[in-house]
Amino acid sequence: MNPLIVIMIIGLAVLIDCFWLDVNKNRWGWMKNWNRLSKGMFFSAFIIVSVLLYFAISAVYF
Repeated sequence: MNPLIVIMIIGLAVLIDCFWLDVNKNRWGWMKNWNRLSKGMFFSAFIIVSVLLYFAISAVYF
């Protein structure tokens, strides 16, 4: 699968879960006192780590 599509799917899934599906703040409530910069850095780091794991899993080792 194209890496750009993977990045978009992961990013959209996390953002939709955080801002639309989690209406009662059970899963993301621990971040409610964070400012926008901290939330943006967290989501950016989450996406970067997810992409790195995707590349590591899909790499040919031998």
